[in-house]
Amino acid sequence: MIGSLLVAGTTSDAGKSLITAGICRWLKRQGVSVAPFKAQNMSNNSMVVGAGGGAEIGRAQVMQAQAAGAEPEVAMNPVLLKPGSDRTSQVVLMGEVFAEASATSYQDLKPALRTAVLDAYQDLKSRFDVVVCEGAGSPAEINLRDGDLVNMGLAQPLGMPVIVVGDIDRGGVFAAFHGTVALLDAADQRLIAGFVVNKFRGDPSLLTPGLRQIEGFTGRPVLGVVPWLPGLRLDAEDALPIEAYRDHGSSSGPKLRVAVVRFPRISNFTDVDALAIEPGVEVEFTASAAAVESADLVVLPGTKSTVADLAWFRERGLDAALAKRAASGMPILGICGGYQMLGTEIEDEVESRRGTVAGLGLLPVRTVFDPVKTLTRSSGHGLGQPVDGYEIHNGQVAVTGGETVFTDASGAALEGCREGAVWGTIWHGALESDGFRRAYLTHVAEVCGLRFEADPSVSFAAEREKQLDRLGDAVEEHLDTDRLARLIEGGAPTGLPLLAPGAGG
Repeated sequence: MIGSLLVAGTTSDAGKSLITAGICRWLKRQGVSVAPFKAQNMSNNSMVVGAGGGAEIGRAQVMQAQAAGAEPEVAMNPVLLKPGSDRTSQVVLMGEVFAEASATSYQDLKPALRTAVLDAYQDLKSRFDVVVCEGAGSPAEINLRDGDLVNMGLAQPLGMPVIVVGDIDRGGVFAAFHGTVALLDAADQRLIAGFVVNKFRGDPSLLTPGLRQIEGFTGRPVLGVVPWLPGLRLDAEDALPIEAYRDHGSSSGPKLRVAVVRFPRISNFTDVDALAIEPGVEVEFTASAAAVESADLVVLPGTKSTVADLAWFRERGLDAALAKRAASGMPILGICGGYQMLGTEIEDEVESRRGTVAGLGLLPVRTVFDPVKTLTRSSGHGLGQPVDGYEIHNGQVAVTGGETVFTDASGAALEGCREGAVWGTIWHGALESDGFRRAYLTHVAEVCGLRFEADPSVSFAAEREKQLDRLGDAVEEHLDTDRLARLIEGGAPTGLPLLAPGAGG
């Protein structure tokens, strides 16, 4: 099989990322060499790729690459937008910081970005049999069509067939399918080759009449209905997957309660995915002072705007709640931006430009923001266990006391700081290392005086593969894969009907 496909959606969070991953896993099972591709991603969840690091792409594309059985690489996500506020984003181009842009100034960058996007796609196409592309938001954002890089603006110059995914759980999916096609111009409409209903719960027989009617109204087939898949814990892009943290396995013993501070500009919250797979651990995202004070473990995760989110933290009285638990010796873990907040002060002339700001004062560290972003992969040992992680940060942390968190094989200090039950690390992904995660949770339980035993059979990598297999199974069982294969190889069929008003009439 040789070709390509664009998976678009009626809205953000319709399920494009997961359907794309499922198609990649299905193709991999067929022995097809396949790569995922998202021309432009907006997400603060990212990962460092490449040997030793040096390039940053969205975590969703890393997950899709794993589904495809391919090594994640920068060409799979050439443009990454990392929002720092409601109006501005950092533009990462081919894995490196390119610019800081507003919604309007970003349009001036489009010519350079378009060249990079098309070059990256052609590079993947030259090395893989199939490239499965993911759109962004909706292709029917007609105000953005002229400068579009990721939806029909990608499909059109490449003659790529497009399927549209709709989230029926939110309602209005039939109107969304029809409206998406009808708002596109004739050239774009000719590439929309089918629909996928996603997140369906209930009796399928009740859905059938609507499926037949939407096919009649649009002249395009519904390629399948994917059921609601509870408990999927796979890298999200732009929304906290709260539902994914409510299913915590079959453990009937005491639960270890983890409160993760839900910063307004939270980033790389996927760090706690590894905690959520443990059967005896409950993970809650919160902005409640009571939850921060009472949980067994509080995690301050990463943030794209450390100083601004620290101010938000204080405005809500969360700093006082955190200080109380620190004084009583209860566990706290800061990761990247959360670690920087735990220090004595932050000097920021780069991100917020607010100069020197007092930290929470719970760890003897000082952070100075550097215009050059650090992107690297790291490895070492923690609590006697091997640990792998990665770094994405502008803030450079200087440790002036305490104990180290991670060491090299000889025991020499590498990174992080701990004082009592307050720990901080700049490394993302460390909790995905099974031995370290189990040792750390055991330590937390001991500090809290709880009886808790981490399940030695739980493997983050194995759990990830199970989740990806669930997506592959869903594609094989619920989509018309013969028709999907024909689209990938042959493109959109000719003679598809055109709908008004977009196509005139």
